[in-house]
Amino acid sequence: MTPDLDLTRDALASSTLGHGLQILGDRWTVALILDAYLGVRRFDDWQARLNIPRHTLTERLRYLTNLGLLAQRPYQQRPQRLAYHLTDKGLTLYNHVLMMWVWERRWGSRQLALPQKLVHKTCGHAFVPELACTACGDKTGLNDLSFSLQPNPGLQAAMPPLQRSARLTPAESSQMGLGLRVDRWALLIVSALFLGCHHFDQLSHVLGIGSSVLARRLANMVASGLLVCQADLTDGRRKIYRLTPASRDLFGYILCFSSWASRHHFHQASSILPTHKDCGQAFVPQVVCSVCRAALKPKDVAFSKP
Repeated sequence: MTPDLDLTRDALASSTLGHGLQILGDRWTVALILDAYLGVRRFDDWQARLNIPRHTLTERLRYLTNLGLLAQRPYQQRPQRLAYHLTDKGLTLYNHVLMMWVWERRWGSRQLALPQKLVHKTCGHAFVPELACTACGDKTGLNDLSFSLQPNPGLQAAMPPLQRSARLTPAESSQMGLGLRVDRWALLIVSALFLGCHHFDQLSHVLGIGSSVLARRLANMVASGLLVCQADLTDGRRKIYRLTPASRDLFGYILCFSSWASRHHFHQASSILPTHKDCGQAFVPQVVCSVCRAALKPKDVAFSKP
């Protein structure tokens, strides 16, 4: 079925996903949020773990503090120095962070920097986070959802043009994980494929990406295993792009982040509306323990230090 390209373009442009990726889609910002949940608090520790330039780290920490996701407090061992702690708003990103952990463990290259095991204190078992429908509690995959599109004129008018992400240096590429390899452009391209856009001209239309930039992005995603490019059997002059298992696994991360942006930052519904086919309810994601099926909270999860 051919998607309505104008409707898809307007829905993506006015989605809380697209707007949210403007504020938290930077590859370094994502990596900092993940490490904050792993207990990293000090500037020097972040700099050593990520090999991030010091001026870039200073800017990103200031930015996350201004967003209200991090707050500075005196460091206990050295009160004259400041540490960064997640705020209540920062803790609302937990579903999104758990889905980040799941993806990194399966497909990323930061496995050694992540906890090997998560333990749910409530039931006492090691577990794997699972995406579930809040309405019925069932485990939910991409094929269990349908999507309707309802552009939000207010958000669409406020959408700034997407800026080109800085290219990675060879040193950065060698340690790529979700926060580095999968940036906002990649997530928007994957989202467009979720919505049925598989040809180059379709992706260019709905994302508003210039041909040369899009071609380079798609080639990089094919090379890194996020997409496959095949000949279109119905038209030999065209190529068709399809999701791989790695990019399909990003759907939980994308849905949780879009839900967070809608509920906790923009406070309005997104223009991309998922419905859980089995129960017929609007799909609101929750991340649950694979053993006891309870919704997960940061205080209820223990992990070994990486």
